[in-house]
Amino acid sequence: MAQPLITTIKTREEVERDLRRGMKITDAPGLGAARAGRRPEWLKVRIQQGENFLELREIMRERGLHTVCEEASCPNIYECWEAREATFLLCGDLCTRRCSFCDVMTAKPEPLDAEEPAKIAEAVRLMGLRFAVVTGVARDDLDDAGSAHWAATIEAIRAEMPECGVEVLIPDFKGRREHPRESLGRVIEARPDVLAHNLETVRRLHPSIRPGFGYDASLRLLGWAKELRGDQVTKSNIILGMGEREDEVYDSMRDLRGAGCDVLTIGQYLQPSVSWHLPVDRWVHPDEFERFKRFGEEELGFAWVESGPLVRSSYHAGKQYRSAAARLASRSAR
Repeated sequence: MAQPLITTIKTREEVERDLRRGMKITDAPGLGAARAGRRPEWLKVRIQQGENFLELREIMRERGLHTVCEEASCPNIYECWEAREATFLLCGDLCTRRCSFCDVMTAKPEPLDAEEPAKIAEAVRLMGLRFAVVTGVARDDLDDAGSAHWAATIEAIRAEMPECGVEVLIPDFKGRREHPRESLGRVIEARPDVLAHNLETVRRLHPSIRPGFGYDASLRLLGWAKELRGDQVTKSNIILGMGEREDEVYDSMRDLRGAGCDVLTIGQYLQPSVSWHLPVDRWVHPDEFERFKRFGEEELGFAWVESGPLVRSSYHAGKQYRSAAARLASRSAR
């Protein structure tokens, strides 16, 4: 005799746990974990919905389009959209890696959408963007780690909006068959204005916070970019408040500059969920961020350092590129 079907209703907490975001379940804080202390005043953002923001939001609603800006509830969306800059997610929304700070689901990804490059290019045109950032999940399931898809997206945006700047925030391209340098070369041949790959944290914490990546592998990737195209503007990011010491941040900045990195962003870690993500270690004061900016630009020679509590990798991306390009051009003319 067949057993009766017993339905199970999961709580919201159980659903969030099963989504497999952030830390391993065995290492995560778990249900009932205490929140970090109250956010300081410098992390509070005033909602400012100007004409450009409202226009872009209406376009998104009408066309059913999506950006990382909205999906991740970025605090800088109002400012960036007013400047007609936006960030798109490529290669689906399921990642083959797991990072303790990240809110992207870890699972077996769906096949790539062959129409995705054209869809993103159309969105760039409809939104009238001046600068577009394309980021994406790691696709270790693909022979080329998705690099051809990245290159096709850059080319599609160029064809649709030749005057729009393009930044790509890429994974490390550890595909099933192709060497990462070969995959990287394919993307660089498409000539993005900025090639970004994020280091995210200091060497000591990297294995536990970003286990699917490698600290030195990320530095090598940035170095290869300069070898493959000498005038390629490169960029990386460091997140603070995950347990690092100030001296370790200076060391990572030196490592990035040694790899030829031109632009660096540094921002505060904000825990996506209390139960399943790495706890916030500390709220970093704006003065410390300012020290990193001065050190990076004045002592290490970064073309641009964007450093502040609310800074994210794509924050002021167009401004960063223009400022860095001008400084690099000035240096080469000397």
